[in-house]
Parts: sequence; structure tokens; C-alpha cells
Amino acid sequence: MKKLILLLTATIFCLSGQGQAKKPTLMVVPSDVWCYKNGYILRYNNMGTMEDIPDYKTAIRTSTDLTNVISKINILMADKGFPLKELSATINSIERNQAMMRATQSNTSGAAIAESPVDILKRQANADIMIKLDWTVNNNRTITYNMQGIDAYTDKQIAGAQGTSAPSSASDLPSMLEEAVLLHIDNFNDQLLAHFDDLFENGREVAVDVMVFENAAGLNLETEFAGKELTEIIDDWMAENTVKNRFSKSEGSENFISFEQVRIPLIRPNGMPMDTESFVRELSKYLRAEPYNIVSKVATRGLGRCALILGEK
Repeated sequence: MKKLILLLTATIFCLSGQGQAKKPTLMVVPSDVWCYKNGYILRYNNMGTMEDIPDYKTAIRTSTDLTNVISKINILMADKGFPLKELSATINSIERNQAMMRATQSNTSGAAIAESPVDILKRQANADIMIKLDWTVNNNRTITYNMQGIDAYTDKQIAGAQGTSAPSSASDLPSMLEEAVLLHIDNFNDQLLAHFDDLFENGREVAVDVMVFENAAGLNLETEFAGKELTEIIDDWMAENTVKNRFSKSEGSENFISFEQVRIPLIRPNGMPMDTESFVRELSKYLRAEPYNIVSKVATRGLGRCALILGEK
């Protein structure tokens, strides 16, 4: 019955556009390659391991070329009817809300769940697809570019366009890039829409981790309720609430389960968008109710991954 409600809701949602297909929300960012070439790198302490990640904040505030190029691509995509999230505005919003925290902690034990600044940016923007852009201006007034459409939830490439333009008479970088991109933009947009159509039919792909706090008072994933282990109960819930029962368990133990390729509906039964956190909160509510009465904490790890930690709030 629950799946029927989800299907009907999604159908109504699609029909409400009266023939106009819903398009994915996009955010344009510089590619990792461009950031590395131009020195926009941030050293990030990921739970004791130092990692290099793109420094979008410094790049957008110091590179006029980047600002102008992003504005031009935004205009091109808006002209094609795509809703957009703007990189600079999203960064400013994060700072205003003091959301640039790198970890969430349990209220009682202090257990940390790492989230990188890039994860925070993607979660705050809540765009469906990140367009990553790299370009090089050649000596013969041609421009070589590479544009990738990246699923913001999985970090998988789902669209691409690249090439070198003919010699341009334009004097500014954005206009040169526009001439180059226009040669392939229709095919690129078709790839974006095909991916979004797949999400509507087969669900959005996310990852879910289920953990148990160390001081969870004897609770673990092998604890039995009416003769069924907790891990089986969670498996059954996942099968009931994923699209076409699609998910896989990559690893597991008495204290940890990792679910990959979890296909969640795009739309909740109330008509609101579904994201990874919303999906995991539904599992949390289910386990909090009778007969389980299990308290838990939901910890986000960007858009596409979320952890449910059992045994504490």
C-alpha cells in the first residue's frame, strides 16, 4: 500500500506540470583539475587523515575569470529551462548560518561523523547535478574545455561535453567559452534529462550506514525482537521502502551495516522532495516505535550518504 501511495504521488507530481517535464536543479562549479591547476586547494583533516579538496570559496572570491565563466554557463543553462543554484550565494548562505562545521557529535558520547566542506556545500545547495567545468585558452584564440555533469548524490558522471572551438573573434573569455559550449550543449542537456528520467523511474541512488554506539546498553544488530534479529528487521524495512526493492548490503557486522545503491523515491508521500536524510529519518521513526523503542541519531554526510547511529540520541 505504501508503495502504491508513493507511485500515485509521483504520478500526480509529474502530471501537475501539464506536459512540462520537471528538470534537475544544477550548480556550476570549477572542476577539481581547474582548482588544482590554479592553486585553489584546501587541506582538510578527515578524521585524522589530511586530504586535498577544491577550495571553491577562495576561487569564487578571487578569480574574476571563474566568476564570469560560471555566470555565462548559468545563463546558458537557464535559457534551456534548468533551475540553478548559484555557487557564490550558497557559500554566503553557509557562512551566514554558521554551517561550515566539519563534524556532528552525539549529545552524550561525543561520537563524530565527518563531513567535508564540499559535502556541506552540496547538502546546503541541494542541487541534483553539479556541472564541473575546466577550460584552457590556447595561443591561436581557440578554447579547449571539458564540462562534466556529476550526480551530486553519488559523484558519478552522468553527462559530458568537451572539445576545442574554432578560432574566435571574441575578446573576452566568457564569450569564447559560450561559442565553444554551444556546439555541444543540446547533447549535454539531453544526457542530463535522461539521467533525471531514470531517477523518476528507478529512484535516486544513495548510501545508508547503520551503526551502534559503543555504550548502547547491550543493543547491537544481532539483538532479537520476536525471534528476528535487528539486522533482518532493517533489511525488511529497506526492501519495503526502496524503489523496486533496490539496494545492496556491501558489508556488515553486529555493530555496522553499509547499504549501497539504495534507490529512494524522489518524492515523499506528502509531495515534498525526498533526500537521504529524510529517508533515514523515516527508518529512525520506525525503530523508535513499538516494539523496538530504539533511540537513534541521524548524521548526514553530504547529500548522498547518511548514517543512523543506534543507542543514543
